[in-house]
Amino acid sequence: MVLDCLGQRCPLPVIALARSIADVPVGGTVTVLADDPAAANDIPAWCRMKSQDYLGSPAPNSYTVRRAT
Repeated sequence: MVLDCLGQRCPLPVIALARSIADVPVGGTVTVLADDPAAANDIPAWCRMKSQDYLGSPAPNSYTVRRAT
């Protein structure tokens, strides 16, 4: 799943991720496209708080999360 959050400011990309993660099967991934500089810190922090796997940023403004639970 890809969430296009380009142009959205904090905390909207994290809110979109939180709402969408339930639609992804355990082991599946969500890639969040976000150009808000805060996303680089907010998305990994959200993953730690929610016990999800942050897989990194494979490209500029792209953050991949694997559903762990």
